[in-house]
Amino acid sequence: MAGLKLKNIIKRYDNGFEAVKDFNLNIEDREFIVFVGPSGCGKSTTLRMIAGLEEISEGELYIGDRIVNDVAPKDRNIAMVFQNYALYPHMTVYDNMAFALKIRKVAKDEIDKKVKAAAAILDIGHLLDRKPKALSGGQRQRVAMGRAIVRSPEVFLMDEPLSNLDAKLRGQMRIEIAKLYHELNTTFIYVTHDQTEAMTLGTRIVVMKDGIIQQVDSPREIYENPQNIFVAGFIGMPQMNFLDASIVEKNGKVLVNVLGKDIELSAEKQSVLKESGYIGKEVILGIRPENIKCIINNVTPEGNTVFKSKIEVYENLGAETYLHIEENKKQIQIKTATVDNAPTSGDIEYMFDLNKVYLFDKDTEETIFNKK
Repeated sequence: MAGLKLKNIIKRYDNGFEAVKDFNLNIEDREFIVFVGPSGCGKSTTLRMIAGLEEISEGELYIGDRIVNDVAPKDRNIAMVFQNYALYPHMTVYDNMAFALKIRKVAKDEIDKKVKAAAAILDIGHLLDRKPKALSGGQRQRVAMGRAIVRSPEVFLMDEPLSNLDAKLRGQMRIEIAKLYHELNTTFIYVTHDQTEAMTLGTRIVVMKDGIIQQVDSPREIYENPQNIFVAGFIGMPQMNFLDASIVEKNGKVLVNVLGKDIELSAEKQSVLKESGYIGKEVILGIRPENIKCIINNVTPEGNTVFKSKIEVYENLGAETYLHIEENKKQIQIKTATVDNAPTSGDIEYMFDLNKVYLFDKDTEETIFNKK
């Protein structure tokens, strides 16, 4: 097994465009690392450089203690699962899974043993005699993973392997990949634009934008302590609400003025705002939809600032309800449990969970609290 080290990696094309910029990351042995970000952020390009399918323009790539910049893909002891499965249509499932081993001149009985063991792990033993055209999308994806497993690689690379599946099957395959990771106990590097896959699969998440790493952390830390507006808005469903705000000082207290009213954060956060010179400045306030509480039956906790807005759209999703409201031309989403019986139309009163309010610098877009 092996860890990886990416040191000052740059991918620059002939026209001068840099798809990946100064990428630095240490991946420990047996980690499940997820690269996540919007289309064009450089995540697949980075994965392909690790695989050896893209040339590294600058920087150094290590697998274990070996620098592999100039090592051919077949000699890196990695296996890659592609988005489009990349199965040979004229071969059976068995032959697709065995192909790489046959090329390596592995003994026939050893090939048979490895293929059948991988098929058992993936529950595709009954499909070994079929050809890809006779398989469903989920079955083809299992075959593609099986083909990688039989090689016993040091590192598994997966490039958006579930994007061609429907929502239900994606959920099932996500569980299968998690089981596979724990069973094989090796290093996984997984690329996706789907934050649900990133949050549920990764031991650490690498959030990327425009070829630059925005934050590397555990799923929980990424969610609870985003380091900038991009990460805060990208991770979380529905997306975090962002509102213009300003910092004011009244009667010895440092307050956040938002939607025309003042809210009072903790003494510790007031101190950070004052010491950092934010009094009199504009900032961006972030609050997740699930951290906005609807006031039902006029029950308001003491000390909280209450806002009132009109419900524009009401969405009942079964256990959860989304309320879309507008205040001062700002769209705000509230996520609440359906059993809370929030109103479906008209005006609604609500308040922020003051322990879950985020503030970001308006110029740098970086977090003001909990910086790393």
